Amino acid sequence: MSESDVRRGRPGYDRGGVLAVAVAAFNEFGYDATSMGVIAERLGLAKSAVYHHFGSKSEILESALHDALSGLEGVLATAPDAPAADRLEFVVRGAVHVLVERLPSVTLLLRVRGNTEVERSALARRREFDRAVTELVAEAQTSGTLRADVEARVAERLVFGMINSLVEWYRPGGPEDADRLADDVVRLTLDGLRTRPRA
Repeated sequence: MSESDVRRGRPGYDRGGVLAVAVAAFNEFGYDATSMGVIAERLGLAKSAVYHHFGSKSEILESALHDALSGLEGVLATAPDAPAADRLEFVVRGAVHVLVERLPSVTLLLRVRGNTEVERSALARRREFDRAVTELVAEAQTSGTLRADVEARVAERLVFGMINSLVEWYRPGGPEDADRLADDVVRLTLDGLRTRPRA
């Protein structure tokens, strides 16, 4: 089959469509095992058509990881001017929404191991996000609204460990939407960290 035969009669893809198919392949086969040929085959296009949108496989990866990270960073950037515990809850709820709305790219982010420069840059951005959330936890502990007998970094890891686990079982269209999931995460994590007056 020639390149023209591959392309003839196939629906067109914009950059976002190519990205979505590529990310699905990365998540299924692993980034290293997914070639541009595999992506082109899934699209029903010639490789040259994929290169029309992205110059390389690493550029696709970078775009996908940026999608996930920009969502998380955007939640931090839009946190309200409020007490630290309230800002933390806002970030936790927002992170759940980002995961639900950008599930494929967040799944990919959570699977990278730093094997390439693109992955190392993404992991550095993720560590900066984690650091900022840890600072929120510590600030809330200092103010007395969160219990201080759990180290701030441990608390942050436990909370986001629960959020990140959603990629393993959450499927769009299920019985719980993002708001309900966020309620559940807050109830099981932050509510357990809040201080309460002694009776």
